[in-house]
Parts: sequence; structure tokens; C-alpha cells
Amino acid sequence: MSDKIANWSSRDDAMVENAIRRGANRRELLQMMLMGGVALAAGTTILGRATAALAAEPVKGGHLRAAGWTSSTADTLDPAKASNSTDYSRICCVYNRLTFIDGSGKATMELAESIESQDAKVWTIKLRKGVTFHDGKSLTAKDVVFSLKRHLDPAVGSKVNAIAKQFADVKAVDDATVEITLNAPNADLPTILGLHHFMIVADGTSDFSKGNGTGPFKLREFQPGMRAVVERNENYWKENGPYLDSFESFAIADETARRNALLSGDIGLAANLNPRSVRALENDPAAQLFVSKLGTYTNLNIRLDAAPGDKAGVIEGFKYLVNRETIQKSVMRGLAELANDHPIPSWNPYFNAELKQREFDPERAKSLFQKAGVMGQEIHVTASEAATASLDYAAVVQQAAGQIGLNMVIDRVPSDGYWSNHWIKDAAHFGNINARPTPDILFSLLYQSEAAWNESGYKSPKFDSMLLEARGLLDEAKRKEIYGEMQAMIHNDAGTIIPVFQSNVDGVAPKLRGLVSNPLGGQMGFNAAAYVWFEA
Repeated sequence: MSDKIANWSSRDDAMVENAIRRGANRRELLQMMLMGGVALAAGTTILGRATAALAAEPVKGGHLRAAGWTSSTADTLDPAKASNSTDYSRICCVYNRLTFIDGSGKATMELAESIESQDAKVWTIKLRKGVTFHDGKSLTAKDVVFSLKRHLDPAVGSKVNAIAKQFADVKAVDDATVEITLNAPNADLPTILGLHHFMIVADGTSDFSKGNGTGPFKLREFQPGMRAVVERNENYWKENGPYLDSFESFAIADETARRNALLSGDIGLAANLNPRSVRALENDPAAQLFVSKLGTYTNLNIRLDAAPGDKAGVIEGFKYLVNRETIQKSVMRGLAELANDHPIPSWNPYFNAELKQREFDPERAKSLFQKAGVMGQEIHVTASEAATASLDYAAVVQQAAGQIGLNMVIDRVPSDGYWSNHWIKDAAHFGNINARPTPDILFSLLYQSEAAWNESGYKSPKFDSMLLEARGLLDEAKRKEIYGEMQAMIHNDAGTIIPVFQSNVDGVAPKLRGLVSNPLGGQMGFNAAAYVWFEA
């Protein structure tokens, strides 16, 4: 792999940069990375980039055009309803959160000056002073109360309603203090408040088309399904940044077109490139590659409440029919790690290492399909460019299905409208889940019985109960034990088939600087515009 590519994880960033700040020399840093399993060449690249990132002097100016991979006429500036990469990039420009999750996965303070609790159930939030919205209004506790309570209103349709339901009460103590009381203790609350959906909006906001926030940019133009243009907020409360004069975000669904737009100089950031593009770009001076190991994945979802997934053995059969190594090596070109049908990657401290890796076993799959009585039927699977590499994944599974006599049909649908019309709704379809920083967030969003994004309709009262128990535990060993069992439950019983965790590849213009990895996703957790700059 070219030395232009660095396989960064969030922990790599923090480890190397913190060591440099502590005064470690080059030899000590390389030895530290070698002991951690990082190859010498890769370690040299990581070290060079970390040193450059710390030494570089940001420059103000310039307009950055960034292309994501999915959008639709349902695109929104309402943080509660955001659901795709361009939504996240857009809301990160105009709003702030109470906390910000940094490159190491740690929740740091943003609009909150402090967040404290004695029992992990009642939390006191002190707000930062001197923060104003784009319309000149000062930030107060009422704005925070309104923003958080919106997620509890069914009429809002918040994507994190299942998470927000743990808020028993949210009240303003005074203009600068908010108190959150939870239904049960949750030590992860500061991290949860760093999710994209928990951006803070002005009290009483009903029209989100203006994008009135406290963020680094002001909205100039927003056309859902087309583009958004923002310009630097000269009254931004942070001392440093943003550095760009303006930022434009839109989607180019076709990956080849997105890559070519980068090479031609039409855009400065091409998000989420296919691993097949790596070789085409790594030796081209018109582009740089930024690769992050996150925990993002594309999954095959088979609904438990619809045919054929409602027949015993069908979902298990598909789990044995997916050739994970072929997807890892051929589809993802090695830029992925094997997954085991649950959403926790191996680098997560709560990962269940004792759970046996499911293997490719087409004969076992055939036996299960025969018992289910589906061998003579057409089984339709919906795939789209909207879900990263899902068409390639589908082709791999279809080939294996053909070898055992299973008639699997791929229904290829356009990217536009995929997330509204097919995801979660179709009996068998693909999803594309961005990385999340904690097991509690992943399980709450995707597997809790009433979760809005419960992709396979998985429902388990036992799982829901364990989720609540683990959430408030201060005993980390017990917490890991519970999360390990929950991973096994998803692995065995849910209709979500997760073959690999994908490394994220963003293509950037040669002079674009300031990117670092973030556990919330590519493009610096979709927050790149607030931190990047163009080298003079």
C-alpha cells in the first residue's frame, strides 16, 4: 500500500499525537507502534502525518466543495431527523452539541462548560457563556431543554427517540444551568450528548430551513436533494476556526463520478470512496487518501416479521451463505476487518472475543433452506448504490446461492429515495450504519425493541432489560460481561447479517489539511468543514 495511505484508528491518532506532545522521540514512537502491531511502513506514515498535523499552521480562506454519497428531497436541517452523510455534514456546520467526541472517543466539552453527576442518574450541565445563535440570540438553558425534549415528542419523528426516552426530566435551573434526570443511571450520557442528533437549536424553533444555530458557519443556501452552501460565522464563539470562507456540500451518488470530480479539481473532498478506487488514486498527484478504521458497516437485513425471514432457519441460512473473506479481500480490497453479525468491532473494549466467528458453510445453509421450504422460491433482496458496496455484497451472496440451487434475485433500486422507501421496509435489503462510540448507543438505535432503526424487527424483552442494566453499571467487568452476552444474542437471533467492518476512505485535494480520524465516521465524523484548511 502506498505511503500516501495511513490506516488510522481513533486510538492511533490520540496515542501518537499525545506522545509527541509529551516529548517522545521518533525511535520511541515507532517502537510503541510496532509493539501495538503497526507495521514499520505504516507506523512511519502515521508518525509523519501526526507530526505534520501538530506542526501545521492553519490558514484562513478558500471555498471547499465536498461530495457525499447519498441525499434525497427528504434532506433536512432538523438535527433530530438527520439520517444520512450529507445531513450530518450540513448540521455540523450550523449547529453545536453540548459535547464533542474527539479522536480518541472521549467526550469533551463544547456548548457545555461542565457535565457532572454523583450517581449517573441526575446530571448537572453548566453552559458556556458568550455563545450566540446566528440571529444574535444568546444561548440559554431554555434552548437546551427545548432541544432535548423534542426527541421525546412522537410528532417530531426523532431518529434517536429510543435513546432520548431515558430522559425522565430535563429542566432549566437557571439561565446557564440544565438538570437532566434519567429514568435509570447511564454513565455514557456525556458521550450520548455528542451524537449528531443532539445538536442544540433555539427554543421554539419550528422552521429549520434557516439553519439558525450556534455553529461555525451560517446558512447561505439549502436546496434539499441538491446542495447546501454555508459561509464562515465571523462571530463564532470558538477562538480557533473555522478557517474556510465557505463550504458547499452535496451528493454524487455514483462513486466513479465522485472520484473523477476530485481528480478534475471540481471538488476538494470525495467522501466514502470504494476500496477499488484506492489503486486508481494512490499514485495520482491530484488526490490524497485518508483512511480510517471506524466500525462502519454495510449489512444484509432480513425482516423477522415478513417472508421469507419469518420461516425458521432462513436467516441462519443466509448467515452461513455470506462469504465474509471474499467480501473482505475482493470487494473491500483488504480495507476491512471480519465481522461476526453484531455491531461491535474488535478494537472496542466491550468486544466479545469468545464468540466463535461464523464461517462460510454453503452446505449447512442449503440444509437450513431445505427445512424452511424456500429452495424452490424466488428470494428478492433489495440493493442500491446508496448502501456502500451493497451491490457487490449482493453479487457475492447471489453467486453462493446459485451454487446450492437457491434462487436469489437482486432488486437494484436507485439511490434517490432508498432510505425512505426501502431501508427497514423491504423484507430483505441492505443497510449502511455509521460508527457509534458506545455499545449502548448502537444497541439502543438498532436493536432495542422499539428502536426507529430496528432494521430486522428484532424484539427481545430480555435484551431490552439487559440494555437498561448495563447502561447504569459502574462495574466495568460486569458491564463487559452483559454487553458480551448481548452481542451473542444479536449474532444468533437478529436478522442483521454484518460481514465486515469497513475502513472509510475519503479522497481529498492535495492541499487540504487538518483532517484527523473520528469515531463518529469519515470526514472527521462529518465535521471536517469546521476544522480543515487549504495549505497556502
